[in-house]
Amino acid sequence: AIPCKKGHHLNFHPENKSKELSWNSYDFEGQKWFEVDFHLPSLEIMKSSDQNTAKRLQEILIFATKENPFFLLEGGKVETYLEFNNFWGLGSSSTLIVNIASWAKINPYKLLNSSFGGSGYDIACSLVKRPIIYEIKNNNYDEINFNPPFKDKLFFIYLNKKQNSKVEVDRFENIEVDEKTIKSINSITEVISKTKEYDEFNFLIRTHEQIISNVINKTSVKKLKFKDFKGEIKSLGAWGGDFILASGDDSPSYFKSKGYKTIIKFDDMVYRR
Repeated sequence: AIPCKKGHHLNFHPENKSKELSWNSYDFEGQKWFEVDFHLPSLEIMKSSDQNTAKRLQEILIFATKENPFFLLEGGKVETYLEFNNFWGLGSSSTLIVNIASWAKINPYKLLNSSFGGSGYDIACSLVKRPIIYEIKNNNYDEINFNPPFKDKLFFIYLNKKQNSKVEVDRFENIEVDEKTIKSINSITEVISKTKEYDEFNFLIRTHEQIISNVINKTSVKKLKFKDFKGEIKSLGAWGGDFILASGDDSPSYFKSKGYKTIIKFDDMVYRR
């Protein structure tokens, strides 16, 4: 997993003896896209610009107050700022969870489990300074130096639609994965994180896509949309939406010709310190 350069910030301005929490969220252009006012301590929604988003945020904050009874004893104003497009799916939910957990001084993985669900790899990405190999058991991860010599041939392409990660996570949780498949994926992870050979990297991407395609019973994105692409394509996150990783020399010109204009170079996406 790779942490992204562009992030998500949360500022809280406390107001003494206030019984109101005013929440305002701004997009990457500085435009307000969501607002809600809560009454404390009940966290009752007084008014909001989007009731569904407000209810999801309310659930997260209520869980946080149960985990830390000293959280939100006083009101104030919250501002959140995204550095990337809301539709990109680069982790707006997971970074929100990490920001709230940090603010409330609680465990972010517990907060994730009570809200969006998932493996927690994206929570780990919000906490690290470079790429990681993540294991769901005990939320273990190791930071690695993933910096392939062929990175100038790797591009992230936005597929012009946002995936509902929670729906896909819930669907996947009903699928049983056998031990042989897990071992195959683990060995691919191990080799792909270290290989210096471009052809081997592409072979491993192709193999990985075939395995996951069989497990979740979905056609790979290359077979579905880009059969004539000369390189390899890796689905990312919840399969079928948001970004793909394209591995190929002519990626920018190929995907532009297909109507995909958001094409990000490997080094422009990856955060490492």
